[in-house]
Order: sequence, then structure tokens, then C-alpha cells
Amino acid sequence: MKAGRKRQVLTEKETEIMQMLWSRGPLFVREMLELYPDPRPHFSTVSTTVRILEDKGFVGHEVVGGSHRYMALRGKDEFRSRSLADVIRSYFDNSYTSVVSALVEEEKISVDELREIIELVESKNKENSKD
Repeated sequence: MKAGRKRQVLTEKETEIMQMLWSRGPLFVREMLELYPDPRPHFSTVSTTVRILEDKGFVGHEVVGGSHRYMALRGKDEFRSRSLADVIRSYFDNSYTSVVSALVEEEKISVDELREIIELVESKNKENSKD
């Protein structure tokens, strides 16, 4: 990120559209509307949100038959890791231990899942020590 430039954050509505594009691939606005449950937002609302995403650099478009078909320019993995880092920084004082502790306290993670995480970390450490 360039110095002095504010980090781009996605709203809930923008995230919904990105999820559609990641799961379905390029879409026209009318196709996006069909994916919403009732009551569906207005065409112009979705269109405006897509244009905002385009301004933020998350979405691009191609002209097809006089209409715009939109596609994700940033991958879900990039967004996920950046979003997770933002949450950990903002709500857990940049402590990954605090995140896991919160999951344990709220009973959102089991002992077996914790063992899997430990095995994953140990395996990753072994791979890195070979390099």
C-alpha cells in the first residue's frame, strides 16, 4: 500500500457481491440480482455497489453486447488473509494467541481441532527447517 493511502475496506454489501463473483465467475448485474434472496435490492443499488468496487480496484469489467460483465480482480485468498489480519489487529491487539483463546472460551473450537492446528504448525516448522 502506498504511503498516505487509506486501506480499502469492503462493506457488507460489497462483500456479498465479491462472494458472488468468486463463486460464480464473471456476472452481469442482472445475473447478480437473480442470486439475491427476496426481497432483492434494486438494480441501481447493485450497479452502484459494483461501480464502487471497481473504483476500489476489486472488480473489473468487459463490455459484452453493449452491457458490462464484471469480474473479481482480487482473489478470495488475498481478501481473506488481509481481512483476518485486520480483525486480529483491531480486536485482539495483534495477538493470534488471543484469537485462539477467544475461540476456546466461546467453545467455537474443539480439542481435536486444536490438535490439528498444532500438527499443521509442527509440519510447517519441519518443512521450513529443511529449507
